[in-house]
Amino acid sequence: MFAINHAATALIIKKEFIHVPIVWLLISVQFMEILWVLLNFLGVERTTTEREVRYVGDIHLSFMPFSHSILTMIGVALLAWLVLGKGLGLPGAGMAVGIGVMSHLILDLITHSKDMVIAPLMKSPKFGLGLYAKHPIVAFILEIGYGIVCWWIYRGSWALLSIIVIFNLTNISMFFSAVTGIEKYMANRPRLITTVILAQILVTLTLVGILS
Repeated sequence: MFAINHAATALIIKKEFIHVPIVWLLISVQFMEILWVLLNFLGVERTTTEREVRYVGDIHLSFMPFSHSILTMIGVALLAWLVLGKGLGLPGAGMAVGIGVMSHLILDLITHSKDMVIAPLMKSPKFGLGLYAKHPIVAFILEIGYGIVCWWIYRGSWALLSIIVIFNLTNISMFFSAVTGIEKYMANRPRLITTVILAQILVTLTLVGILS
């Protein structure tokens, strides 16, 4: 799922765990993606593309066994719960942060192609429902609808809703191949892809945090 809607997930969690700082929740929902960015920049994980990138399905997260393996995410969620809940005596925070990490796993399994392994040292099987590649228009509707539902549950401001809608609309060319956007320049440029995703993460987390 795209950055704005991962960030929006923190709003739902905040609604249920009102005493947990929103910053903690925002970091939790994107922690694994931030790790993915770091590992891509270091060359540990890899992203590839088709010769021409027309939509999100032409971008392949070809090797990301450390940041996006199922057991890694579950392990990080459990570690957060243990450290915050048991170690620091903050059970609510531990639960909330753990849920934030797990939300990233669930949302990515729905949208990603089969690029998520069970554990770091396993090459197969890989999981992912492939919504982006198979049904990009459905994926776009799901993305923007999910973001709006998160806002509605949270009962956020109109400014917050505007940010969610605007950032979803800025991604529209990634779902409709007839619309040309920045993806045109992403072919065989994994660092550009990683940089754009990092920028989206930082900007969306900041704006959602401020406006929530």
